[in-house]
Amino acid sequence: MAQRKFILPIIVLSQFCCTSLWFVGNAFINDLANSFNLQPSALGNLTSAVQFGFILGTFLFAVFTVSDRYSPSKVFLVSALIASVFNILIVFGNHTLISLVILRFFTGFFLAGIYPVGMKIASDYYQKGLGKSLGFLVGALVLGTAFPHLLKGFKDFLLWKNMIYITSILATFGGLIMFLLVPDGPYKKRMQKFDVSVFYNVFKIRKFRSAAYGYFGHMWELYTFWAFVPILLKGYAEYHGNALINIPLLSFLIIAIGSLGCVASGYLSQQYAVKNVAFSALTLSCICCLLSPVFFMLNSEITFIIFLMFWGVVVIADSPLFSTLVAQNVAAESKGTALTIVNSIGFAITIVSIQLFSYLVNKVDVQYLFLMLAIGPILGLYSCFKIKDR
Repeated sequence: MAQRKFILPIIVLSQFCCTSLWFVGNAFINDLANSFNLQPSALGNLTSAVQFGFILGTFLFAVFTVSDRYSPSKVFLVSALIASVFNILIVFGNHTLISLVILRFFTGFFLAGIYPVGMKIASDYYQKGLGKSLGFLVGALVLGTAFPHLLKGFKDFLLWKNMIYITSILATFGGLIMFLLVPDGPYKKRMQKFDVSVFYNVFKIRKFRSAAYGYFGHMWELYTFWAFVPILLKGYAEYHGNALINIPLLSFLIIAIGSLGCVASGYLSQQYAVKNVAFSALTLSCICCLLSPVFFMLNSEITFIIFLMFWGVVVIADSPLFSTLVAQNVAAESKGTALTIVNSIGFAITIVSIQLFSYLVNKVDVQYLFLMLAIGPILGLYSCFKIKDR
């Protein structure tokens, strides 16, 4: 068994490896489109397929209180192995959009046993400093999400099919080390019997409800921003004509730098109220939404990239803190279910946001498109006002 001090790095590494499956379809959408004759709208469809699979998966995991009734490390392993299989099946056969959507859907379904379950495992090991621990954990999700974009930057050396193999191998490895090296934590309290009411009873807790609503507002913005970063960069390059931008590399950097935001917000939550740090990050992210047309029209690549990098930091910095508030405001034996159902609803919101943007991308000038992301943070900020310090 790994020594206690190595538990968090192992959880973080496992989370990074497994969540690399998440956006691999987005990173290689052009390759998939060329290989399988897909339309431009396929980006929104494939992204939403993963999200919808994750939503249904987290909903069912929550209803059946899976991570609270069984060993979360075992749940993590099984989910990682099955998700890897559905991911790797992309390289076999002459796929249509429908078959690709099905494969991405089931990949997302079993990611439900990875992301929220990883947070559950961390909360079973760390009660004090949970915000810092989840900061590292969500940071790993960010790196895993960005990783396929980095791989795409090496497309001259590696075929897209090899990238699918790499992400499936990484996810398998992540599941195995979680299972072998991270046993059930000392603060885990097993739910003794199946209780379907748990997944909706948690919303009767006012502090939990307020934290969850803040998280929902944050989610309206986050995944749509990540999914459409390449389109924003491409639009900027076309708008300014002479802009030379390495879109895959910059997409990776803009998303990946959010991991630093997660870690920083986690440490700040040790010094200041969790609510206040989350509120500050969400405020800054909202401001970025509102200022996006101004920076888009500036004919300065460096200024625009710095702005997007800053946005990449603050857009995710509040995520581990809202999850911390969720975990802190429910009974220990229902933390896994609470985290899972909040994830389920949060990602359902991303479906609406991503589909809306997929529809509007050809109807609204790209420089104004991201203004609509501010809707979520504004509503989330309103909810933050209702969260009282513990």
